[in-house]
Amino acid sequence: MSNPIFFTIPLIAIPILYWVYTNYPKNKYKQTNLVLYVHDNHTGDDKSAMTIAGKDGPTTSIMHFGTLLVHDAPVTVGPDPRSKEVGRAQGMYINSQLDGKALYMIFSIMFNDGDYKNSTLEIQGADPFVLKEREFSVVSGTGYFRFVKGYGIMTTEFLDVQNKRGIIKLDITVRHF
Repeated sequence: MSNPIFFTIPLIAIPILYWVYTNYPKNKYKQTNLVLYVHDNHTGDDKSAMTIAGKDGPTTSIMHFGTLLVHDAPVTVGPDPRSKEVGRAQGMYINSQLDGKALYMIFSIMFNDGDYKNSTLEIQGADPFVLKEREFSVVSGTGYFRFVKGYGIMTTEFLDVQNKRGIIKLDITVRHF
């Protein structure tokens, strides 16, 4: 004759384990969607970007292979340069395509206002700027965006080649704790 305890334990344990599995809090990711605008200005009183190296030194155009540009550009909530600034895009672009039609970018979006103040997003990847839309990686972050990973779509909203000014729209989707 078998021991009834062997039948009783599973009858009690299985419902308890099921309840724990379905109700125990899990580390679920939050998803954040952002639309931001970066204002790159290579000329004027509000200059936010400059070439620091290239085949002709700092006078080299960013359109030439091997040119390195640094920027500290305003990040706003709208495409208008007078819209609310929520941070700065700080980093560099390197023209990394032999025909000069693509950049490699690495920069931080450093939030200085709003819900994400004192947090950062780290952006990295190719920028084939001749395309209307380009995808990039969000590889890291701090503060609100700790343990982040994600991607974004970059679109050129405005480009004035003659005066070296541009407004880039960043449509970013990230997951984080």
